[in-house]
Amino acid sequence: MTYDPQRAAAQWAAWSPPASWGRIVAIDAHTAGEPLRVILSGLPRIPGDTVLERRRYAQENLDALRTALMWEPRGHADMYGCIVLSPVTEGADVSVLFTHNEGFSTMCGHGIIAVTTVLVELGIVGVQARDGGPEEAPSTVTLGIDTPAGFVRATAEIKDGRVRGVRFENVPSFVSALDQAVEVPGLGTVHFDLAFGGAFYAYVDAEPLGLTLRPDNVAELIKTGMAIKRAVAECTPVDHPLNEELGFLYGTIFVGPAEHASHHSRNVCVFADGEVDRSPTGTGVSGRVAIHHARGELDRGERITIESILGTTFTASLVGETQVGGFAAVLPVVGGSAHIVGRLESLLDPSDPLVNGFLIRGF
Repeated sequence: MTYDPQRAAAQWAAWSPPASWGRIVAIDAHTAGEPLRVILSGLPRIPGDTVLERRRYAQENLDALRTALMWEPRGHADMYGCIVLSPVTEGADVSVLFTHNEGFSTMCGHGIIAVTTVLVELGIVGVQARDGGPEEAPSTVTLGIDTPAGFVRATAEIKDGRVRGVRFENVPSFVSALDQAVEVPGLGTVHFDLAFGGAFYAYVDAEPLGLTLRPDNVAELIKTGMAIKRAVAECTPVDHPLNEELGFLYGTIFVGPAEHASHHSRNVCVFADGEVDRSPTGTGVSGRVAIHHARGELDRGERITIESILGTTFTASLVGETQVGGFAAVLPVVGGSAHIVGRLESLLDPSDPLVNGFLIRGF
């Protein structure tokens, strides 16, 4: 029988997988190039009165589902995901768990931008649009989002029925240590700053290491970033003053000159198990806001634009100051845009020997 596109479409529409298969419904999106698979249904119930409790449950009970959805053949080594759940605090519309190639993260800025875009564009969350003023100005929709690191408020700008951009007030961000040094095998002495923007990062100037922050140098960035992460984690205390579950080093962020004259600088984040963020990294940018403010380089109301490895951008500013334990902290605002790229139903055949996924890395 010859192939008939119309018949094929009809057969596809009529086909249903066996009842024994798992079925996970998700929307795929990207923020400034960084993927986010927004998981909307199909997972078992995730209990917990706080998002950290839910994260702990997922770590202990749902890791096979994480690898099935993030790893090959459904994902890849640099895949990122978001599980949308009911809120846990007053004023929140949803809660989220973020996941990647290594586990479940505590906060994700590009994920906030993408999941807000998805929830608003699909009309999933019952929020009210507010008039933005003049007819040509976009209206806005605001979501309260509970994350493992704390409450985040995201505002979507709407024009012609579409989300054109999202800015979010992140959790309080602070500098843990400035002007530190660590001995890294093969590199010698590496200088870094340590800051928290929803997760802890070691911030390193790329130029003294001879690194260019471009896609054609990604293998060297991964190798160097992971070596620095391991060295810093081994010899530097990484403690959050309010919650020990937030006290771990998530990655290394290389900082270098911007390629566009009007931009401030460029970020490349190597995190988890050698993942490379395609976006400027929302939590990493938040930590940089804290660093620049601590050095007297960024005042309230000032805005900077930071590039990613692709040249895509986030804006960053601060709207206030606060305290986190004994640390002076800032209230950062990060802005960017996301785009929906697909909707999918992932199928989990229990007879498939690779149902839980696998990874093959080239480094």
